[in-house]
Amino acid sequence: MFSFKEDLNFVQEDKLVELERRLNYTFKDKDLLKKALIHRSFAFEKDLKDNYEVLEFLGDAVIGLIVSEELIKRFPDKREGELSQIRAFLVSEPSLSKLAKSIGLGEFLYLGRGERRTGGKEKSSILCDVFESIFGALYLDAGFDKAKEIFNRKFLPLMWEILERAPTYKDFKSYLQEVTQREYKVLPQYRLLDSVGPEHDKEFIVECKVKELKTVGKGKTKKGAEQNAAKEMLKVLGVIDEGGEG
Repeated sequence: MFSFKEDLNFVQEDKLVELERRLNYTFKDKDLLKKALIHRSFAFEKDLKDNYEVLEFLGDAVIGLIVSEELIKRFPDKREGELSQIRAFLVSEPSLSKLAKSIGLGEFLYLGRGERRTGGKEKSSILCDVFESIFGALYLDAGFDKAKEIFNRKFLPLMWEILERAPTYKDFKSYLQEVTQREYKVLPQYRLLDSVGPEHDKEFIVECKVKELKTVGKGKTKKGAEQNAAKEMLKVLGVIDEGGEG
């Protein structure tokens, strides 16, 4: 059985109550919910052994299964490959961070001083992670059926809206490659321009080139930076608008 024995007196109980209200669920094990909100930067400052990352790992699988079930119901005629692409889009960082923002999840995070100063409560990467950790905690506290009930009631309508408004459910690199092959008979080229910051918190800067056009993207991984550079190129080409939609 999962256990978390650190001193969590710093967690404000009224914050937990408000988050439970927004989820419309009361945790039996409050420590699970507390742990789901603790970023590694805060755990380091408070000398805590654990943070939300194990719950995030579990929640990623829980959400993936929930979304898979719902996709099969919604698109009974689609093949496995296409369903996989749609699921990957829906459980991606941009999509899950929007679901997190819909309940103001950033308000409840416990972040280290550095993360707070750099706007960690609004970072898509952190919001995505903690959204997953919440569902890991829900799964451990109440089981899969309750986690699915909460997801479907609170977040499924917005998830379908995100899908319907998206210019494509394919990742931006794949989408750009299709566009450039079809329209220009060339493939996009990517080049790493720089990587900045300490080893544990690097930011990669990548250039995307299509013929004479160039865009730049940044990300916590090289792959993420390439995706963002591809997204910017799609905007330049007029395929998607400034908000990222077609």
